[in-house]
Amino acid sequence: MSVSALPDNQIPPPSGTVPPRRRRRELNPPAAFAALAVVFVLFMAASSAPSPLYVVYQQRWDFSATTLTTVFAVYVLGMIAALLVLGALSDHLGRRPVLLAAIALEAASMAVFLVADSVSLLLVARLVQGVATGAAMTALGAALADLNPAHAPHRAGLVTGAAPTFGLGLGALGCGILVEYGPHPTRLVYVLLLAALVPAAAAVAALPETSLRRPGAARSLQPRLKVASHLRADLLRLVPILVASWALGGLYLSLGPSVAAGLFGLSSHVVGGLVVTLLTVPACLTAIALRGRPVSHTLALGAGLLLAGTLVALTGIEADSLLTAALGTVVAGVGFGASALATFGTLARMAAPSERGELFSVAFVISYLSFSVPAVVAGIATTHIGLHETSVAYAATVAFLAALALLAQWLRSRQAPDRGACPQT
Repeated sequence: MSVSALPDNQIPPPSGTVPPRRRRRELNPPAAFAALAVVFVLFMAASSAPSPLYVVYQQRWDFSATTLTTVFAVYVLGMIAALLVLGALSDHLGRRPVLLAAIALEAASMAVFLVADSVSLLLVARLVQGVATGAAMTALGAALADLNPAHAPHRAGLVTGAAPTFGLGLGALGCGILVEYGPHPTRLVYVLLLAALVPAAAAVAALPETSLRRPGAARSLQPRLKVASHLRADLLRLVPILVASWALGGLYLSLGPSVAAGLFGLSSHVVGGLVVTLLTVPACLTAIALRGRPVSHTLALGAGLLLAGTLVALTGIEADSLLTAALGTVVAGVGFGASALATFGTLARMAAPSERGELFSVAFVISYLSFSVPAVVAGIATTHIGLHETSVAYAATVAFLAALALLAQWLRSRQAPDRGACPQT
């Protein structure tokens, strides 16, 4: 019997080899689920908070667009390394200890950001933050699936799909406002995030443990990408839309504020954060609005809107029309949200508890490689051929990927009827 099939007020006790010595005071399952959702948003908000600051760092330390996107990519490098090494660890040690360690690493990265006075320290901070986020994401996704309430069996997929986009938008816009209007623009946001990690750690410490402790923790640290054979075909069907949507996200989080400043002359740091928010907030709202829709419909809608929105944004860049570019961003954001809802909703429900850590690890590796590699290439290209040409080429590539995803979903719909539904509350 899976955890998600149990009543809302009942979860299975962990069957570790050593029984607990004393009864801890634990959150009840609904409160634990809500706490995990908030922690998920916090991690993602922290990950996007530096985006509006990249322009500030670039002006202060006079580095190139290549260096800027390298700072962005180092975070993803750390995340992918953590996904490869630590992705299955919570399946062996339990969700709670892995999450507590991730929060401690996140706090360490905030401390390095606070004292950073060079690109080198900025790289260190982003690398540590990437490791922390990678360790947290698979454990969070798996724990949410473990605690999924019986009356809303797909809610974990909804949260896992919506929390990243909401957190990314919240972090970018919030940091932009603080940089524009608050004191100490390169310090204040990290102080606030560091303070927020304290109650987050307390909440995680009070979580009920839902993953059965089992041997093989050391062996699970060997870097690998592994998916159970019966899950591979379903995962492969999701790859085109994962690549298209996260490649678009990488463009906005790495170069979005630079495009706003360099191509449209918008120097406000709030606008730099708003560029990211215009993509991520519609994505989050879409994930909520489309819950309960059939998977095939939602995937097709996501791919189609990613394609349409990217083409509209590209038209705005070419025509030097800020309004058109913003409209395209919003439409693409809706496509991003539909894609995330369908993909992570499918992942959340198709694996057994003992398989979830590894499955989410592989899915996140695919997502964040798509998120980072094109962005680094774009940074190098910007240094050599210019921001406008690079933005046009990048947007055209994302549009092509979205078209491939739409084609893949059309072919799949012709081969087999849809058997699932997207996450719903």
